[in-house]
Parts: sequence; C-alpha cells; structure tokens
Amino acid sequence: MEVILYALGKIVAYGLLCYLGVRVFKPRAGNPITVSIALGLLRFGLGLLFALPIYLVSTKVYGQVAAAQASEALTYLTVYVPVRWAEWSIEILQGPGDRAYGLRDYRIRDLNGYELGFGHHIFNIGPSVEIERVDVPVRLEKRLAALLRDLAEYKHMSVNSCLEETLLHTLEGVGPHTKADLRQIEKLKHKHGIDYDSHASYRFVEAVDKRTGGA
Repeated sequence: MEVILYALGKIVAYGLLCYLGVRVFKPRAGNPITVSIALGLLRFGLGLLFALPIYLVSTKVYGQVAAAQASEALTYLTVYVPVRWAEWSIEILQGPGDRAYGLRDYRIRDLNGYELGFGHHIFNIGPSVEIERVDVPVRLEKRLAALLRDLAEYKHMSVNSCLEETLLHTLEGVGPHTKADLRQIEKLKHKHGIDYDSHASYRFVEAVDKRTGGA
C-alpha cells in the first residue's frame, strides 16, 4: 500500500510540474491537463527505467563501503590505537646486536617498568674450527637424498654442511631444525613423496638393479 501511495504521489508531483511547464513554455500545446498527465507518466516511467536501478546499485555500493569504513574504524580504535600507544610507551634500552655471551638480542623497558630481553643463540660465534673432510661411501634413499639437497638449499648451506649439522646435533640428542625448518621439511616430504617415518630405515631393502641383475 505504501508503494502504491508513493507511486501515485510521484505521478501527481510530476504531473503538476509538467502542467506548470506546459503553461509557461508551451501554452499552445493542446489541452494542458492531458499533456501534463502524459508527460508526468513519461517522467515516472523514465524514473523506473533508469533512476531506480541506479539508486539501488548506488545504495548497495555505498552500504558496503560504509560498512567497510565502519569496520576499519572500529578495528583501528580497538587494535591499532592500543598497539601504537604501547609502542610509543616502550623504551628501548639496547638495540638488536650480537653479544659476546653468544646471543643476538635486544632489551626494552615495558609500561610497568620491567626490563625484558628477547633474542636467540648465535651458533657461528667463536673461533673457526679447522677440519679436514674425507670422502665417505654414503648411499641414501633416492627421495631422502633429494630432500637433503633441497633442505640444504633452503638453509643456504652445502649438502656437506647440512649433513654434518644433522649428525652433530643428533649425536648430542638434540634437533638441528627450527619450527620453520620442520614446516619446510614437511613440504619437501610431500614434494618428494616420502611416505615413511624415521623408523623405516630398518626395513629398507634396496631394489635390484635391472641393468646389472643385482651384481
């Protein structure tokens, strides 16, 4: 009912406007009432044909933009403002750097006056260790060898250094890989189709070389 009343009101308004225009600019255009009604209906029809779709699209777009702006504003007020306030209130006591005690770290004083330190170990600190490398007749499972090459490349190491790192850490009962390394290793396992676990080596049986008949 409200839509019908609105449409009738628009038609009457357009008709009166057109009647005024006909009386002023086209006094000899025939019956002004008939012409005004016809022009009013035409104007209403053009509004439905063009203006209504434009209005609906613009309203939807504006609503999305307004909602996004409101969401961004709320996020900024609830997240970024406190974070920025905390950042500006924190005092940096010592910037990042390599320390003689084997750490690369930095120190700050928080909002409550506590001093905090953050850092990680530096594994290549200290004097160089002169070594002599020898050739070892090592043969690895094909997919595992491919993973070792890719892992060494990922860690910016040679295959020799990567293998030595793994052996030395294993002999001390610790793992040489960070969490990021382990995530990369999982990706490399999937890439090279390694579907066995760390205990599978006890069950490895080398395939017979068809070219030599196993000789």
